[in-house]
Amino acid sequence: MGKRLQGVRKRRGLTQRELASVSGVSVSLIRKLEQGERADTRLETARRLAVALRVPTTSLVSPAAGADQDAEPDGDDQWAPVRQALVRPLGSADMSEAPTVAGMRDLIDAALPLFSGDRFRELSLILPAMIRDADLIAETGGPAGRGVRVRLMQLTGWLLTQTRQFGAADTALDRSLHDASDHLQIAATANTRCWLLLRQGRLGEARELAVRWADQVEPRISRATPAELSAWGWLLLRASAAAVRDNRPGEAEDTLRYANSAAVAMGREFAPGDDFLRAFGPVTVALKRAENAMVVDRPDLVLKLSARIPTSGMRATSNNRNRHLLDVAEAHTRARDYAKAIDVLQEIRASAPEWLSNQRYARDIFGRIIARRRTLTPDMRILADAIGVPM
Repeated sequence: MGKRLQGVRKRRGLTQRELASVSGVSVSLIRKLEQGERADTRLETARRLAVALRVPTTSLVSPAAGADQDAEPDGDDQWAPVRQALVRPLGSADMSEAPTVAGMRDLIDAALPLFSGDRFRELSLILPAMIRDADLIAETGGPAGRGVRVRLMQLTGWLLTQTRQFGAADTALDRSLHDASDHLQIAATANTRCWLLLRQGRLGEARELAVRWADQVEPRISRATPAELSAWGWLLLRASAAAVRDNRPGEAEDTLRYANSAAVAMGREFAPGDDFLRAFGPVTVALKRAENAMVVDRPDLVLKLSARIPTSGMRATSNNRNRHLLDVAEAHTRARDYAKAIDVLQEIRASAPEWLSNQRYARDIFGRIIARRRTLTPDMRILADAIGVPM
């Protein structure tokens, strides 16, 4: 880190003392880092330096750009440090600047675009240190410190579920539940755990957990806050997803109808507290209705519903949007309109390449497409590599 720090500082034309003044980091620590006496520092401290130098934090804490960095790491190796930090938090040797509750909150806020933007490589680099620091302030910062760790563990559990690190995701969500004291915090964690159970095929457990917590947080619609509507609505959507996959179509439709009533009360797509994981509203429910249609083998209905869903207004990296687009690609594939299916997959690849490479559903769709083709175009070969389909 020291060499990277020194290089950026010099390019900015700052002395060590000037950088210390701007960043609030002691000049002695900056000197120790640059001279190699310290190999590492708190991520919170690294962020303060990065803000002062006007660079991403990851440009200081990740390996320098070069031939080796361009190679995509193996999936297991990529997340090994995160898994290790969850079960055996990193030590605090030679870490003289203790993390603070306010600093960790700022750090998590600064990292949110990495989570919502599916920037998995960068997250795999910074999360171990964030977990280490969150563990320390949870022990010393009282309820506020534990609240910060709850938030980080929720995000980590969601990320690891997304990247199919299911055992580690379960650990992170367990730790979030252990610290959570607010019923909406617990409901948010339960929502992610339901998704984890669904991805593992544990339909009965997912359905039971979703229904139990939906009953717990059911609000009085006339006076419900957006946060309450989002928590209740998402749990109902998870219950519907589990029910439709468990061949309970009536129950799936009932819970989807209740979720829609929450969305109507919300009035529009809204993320309480600017939390992208809790974004909820009429569009979210419409996307999940189309997903249910695909589960019951109605590709015609998927395409009909999709035509009425305004996905163009959603973030290009929105997982709900892109999951829906996979259903659209599958519907086109079922209709043997392979050109349209490929166009949809290319659209996802352009906006969320790291997300797409983690989707087994995408590999299944594209695998069926290429099985029907005698020859593949260069663009199709590139898409196959991006999705991870062996050629």
